[in-house]
Amino acid sequence: MKVTFNIEYRTHWGENLFLMYSADGREGIKEPMTTTDGIIWTAEPELPDGNISYYYLVEENDRVTRREYPFGQHQLSVDSTKRMDMATDDTWTDLRIAGTLVPVFSLRSRRSFGVGDFGDLRLMIDWAALTGQRLVQILPINDTTLTHTWTDSYPYSCISVFALHPQYINLSALPPLKDAEARRRFETIRTQLNELSQIDYEEVNRHKTAYLHLLFEQEGKHIMGSQEFKTFFAETKQWLVPYAYYCHLRDSLGTADFSQWLGHETWNEADRKSLTNPRSKAYKDVAFWYFVQFLLDAQMKEVHAHAKRKGVLLKGDIPIGVSRQGCDVWMEPRYFHMDGQAGAPPDDFAEDGQNWGFPTYNWDEMLRDGCQWWERRFRNMARYFDAYRIDHVLGFFRIWEIPMPVKSGLLGQFSPALALSAGEILRSGLPSSVIESAPKVLDNDPHTADTLFVRDHRNTDLYHPRISAQKTYAYTRLSNWQQQAFNRLYEDYFYRRNNQFWYEQAMKKLPRLVSATDMLCCAEDLGMVPSCVAWVMDELQILSLELESMPKNPGLRFGRISQNPYRSVCTISSHDTPTLRMWWDENQERTQDYWNNVLHRPGPAPHPMSGDLATDIIRRHLQCPSMICVISIQDWLAIDEQLRLPDAGAERVNIPANPRHYWRYRMHVNLEDLAKNATFTGRVLSLVHGGNR
Repeated sequence: MKVTFNIEYRTHWGENLFLMYSADGREGIKEPMTTTDGIIWTAEPELPDGNISYYYLVEENDRVTRREYPFGQHQLSVDSTKRMDMATDDTWTDLRIAGTLVPVFSLRSRRSFGVGDFGDLRLMIDWAALTGQRLVQILPINDTTLTHTWTDSYPYSCISVFALHPQYINLSALPPLKDAEARRRFETIRTQLNELSQIDYEEVNRHKTAYLHLLFEQEGKHIMGSQEFKTFFAETKQWLVPYAYYCHLRDSLGTADFSQWLGHETWNEADRKSLTNPRSKAYKDVAFWYFVQFLLDAQMKEVHAHAKRKGVLLKGDIPIGVSRQGCDVWMEPRYFHMDGQAGAPPDDFAEDGQNWGFPTYNWDEMLRDGCQWWERRFRNMARYFDAYRIDHVLGFFRIWEIPMPVKSGLLGQFSPALALSAGEILRSGLPSSVIESAPKVLDNDPHTADTLFVRDHRNTDLYHPRISAQKTYAYTRLSNWQQQAFNRLYEDYFYRRNNQFWYEQAMKKLPRLVSATDMLCCAEDLGMVPSCVAWVMDELQILSLELESMPKNPGLRFGRISQNPYRSVCTISSHDTPTLRMWWDENQERTQDYWNNVLHRPGPAPHPMSGDLATDIIRRHLQCPSMICVISIQDWLAIDEQLRLPDAGAERVNIPANPRHYWRYRMHVNLEDLAKNATFTGRVLSLVHGGNR
């Protein structure tokens, strides 16, 4: 049977590709592969029925230079009795690509409106292609507008997992305002906002929204009468109609707290009829939001098409949570536990844990209808992206849940989890007092944190070891052998007891979501990671995230990037971590250890970090085995001492320990100027090619 094999591989001069395959253990057959563009190589051999093993050879002048194995399982079963359009498509296989991580809001061009927008993203794609990079990764671009204040700048607290944020509209790509005075006024405002070193979130969104209202009055009837709008509306009305009504009620009633929307505390499906009738008052009330989302969708789809033409993959971000007062909760409250708050246990980011404030998911309800909400969400992402990052993939295994109204992340517990009975605790050798002292009601009194166990949020007869309990006064009151007994119970609970259970929880959810689209699935799998996470990610071929500064092996201070798995994304810093330059000066003892024992340099480590040193560290990462190496825009800029910001601290995107952080970092250099900087661009291109990416 004829089977098509595709592989994406950028060849160098003189290189040729061959498919090597064997059937049922017989001698391997070498099949030449052909290409029309030097990138996509194809072979179409006639294969016999049975199990086929295969790999690829890269040859130069009849000498094998590389032997590449397919992504994941390198076997396929051929059955000629079944229709098979393509037995395998290794478009994602055998790639080693470089990319840039940058939030859209952080981009800057000469024509943007004080914040990065979809037009700037297009310029970013051009720069990536110019420097030999094949991927641009961004943060979430969903609407986060709750209060119309700077606190809405947090991109991981979306009010809709479907709607795009109006701040990302590229006004220069829209029809100009016909009112000359309005045009001059907005141009003055645009110039002032664009000169700021950081984003003024409130002013940017106030003026962009005002501009869009004027444009709606001018162009709305014409645009919304087009076939393009009608097609968009038909494709998105399931979420678009409730979202538009939510926005109208939020603004007309002056609050996003829908518990105060008398008569509209939850979405009423019966309202859909009037909201979709262009002749009704209800439709006219919300039509502006239909108009804005249509423009955003059209622009983002065009950016995606442009990226494809440039050979650049767009990688999006799927936040693990949604806003407690957002449209998703208002529309489908059955999917959420409002008595819980999602967060994270203590880690390198926050020693007291994190409380994100999001409601936790009611997975029983979501699984009841086959996770339709998640599947719709993933398919909507596929309108704009080729790959995605699952934010906090651990949340699909178990979430760190903090009961309302507690603030401290220390009083959370994993949900779901196999909690301990009182009998199990007593049989371990611990006294009954450790159970009796577990508070029945958790509040914000710090004394409630001085406990070895917390009661299960939904069954108070069951118990969870309190995270970091070894730091409590209650722990010091135990005898040595009681402390050892508690430690055994603690280690077993967090690292062994729940492994199979959490594996089963994830496998109820993730397979159907990963298979919902053709996007490449990557995951942020950092933190308190149980071993079952690797089982699931291997089984589903999800790319892991590898940071040298946050090794998965607890016995190492620094990860060994030369041993990164191929199926991984390697990076140096993320939006939640210090940049490379900040990290270098943050802890000089740690830096000295890295200088001597990772970089193998003698003597004292230099401070601050030089451009040459940043170049060497980036080069090491680009040469690692990871399929994808993503470098943040700040770390790219670190290699050029003339181009980078003098103050490294001004490049920080987020501080996770601060729940009220203002997300306002913006590049200090215009993308047009970055592209014209031949010295910098050439250095990036050389690093990418030197890493064989």
